[in-house]
Amino acid sequence: MEQFFNTYFDFSIMGDYFGDVLQGFWWTLRLSLFGGAFALMWGLILAVLRQLPGRAFAPVRWIVIAYIDCLRGIPLLLTIYLIYGGLGTLQAQGAIPQWLGLPEYFGWPSAFWYGVLALTLTYGAYMAEVYRAGIESVPRGQMEAARSLGMSHGQAMRFVIVPQAVRRVIPPLLNDFIALMKDTSLVSVISLPEAVLVGSDIYSTTFNPSALTLGAIMFLVVTLPLARLVDWQIKKQDEKFQRGMA
Repeated sequence: MEQFFNTYFDFSIMGDYFGDVLQGFWWTLRLSLFGGAFALMWGLILAVLRQLPGRAFAPVRWIVIAYIDCLRGIPLLLTIYLIYGGLGTLQAQGAIPQWLGLPEYFGWPSAFWYGVLALTLTYGAYMAEVYRAGIESVPRGQMEAARSLGMSHGQAMRFVIVPQAVRRVIPPLLNDFIALMKDTSLVSVISLPEAVLVGSDIYSTTFNPSALTLGAIMFLVVTLPLARLVDWQIKKQDEKFQRGMA
């Protein structure tokens, strides 16, 4: 047991490298916040586009469905590599401007923005399906009532359907955000010094994984409260449903 704690919980190593791991975890939090916010917006756009009615919008619906299926079927790690290699190569060849090929907004490295883009594209597809489930759970009578009042399809979606749908899917969206936060560790493959990469570098120096354990603890400090928030949201929705049935 003593060997186990010395291996995974060497507090001297944790103390010596706490600042380095914390600095890496700040990159993890930034990736989570930017990637999560953009994925939420992109997923909602995709879900609304998929609900466009009529034959005229059939090509749009097909493109959206194909996009969602493809991005959910490709590993996030591969998407990161494709963006990292593709945008850098296109910029070097002069096919795209530097602000797109080598983004360094706010003075942050391009690897960070490649990671944000990959998370947005991939998790936007997952969240689009969550939004779609929420939209389709709203009774059709709501849309018919809105249209009978003179609203267009877009107005009915904006003011009637989408607000109800979003409230219904908060728990699964939070679950997707937790998964997104954990997957930020994959951005380490393009040399962004987030918590996992920093912990791995320390491990290669000290031959002790305690720094990785410290990174895991930092993840738990954020993800465990979010998990409890998901449980509370689910319980709240169940109570509301039971009151409605009564």
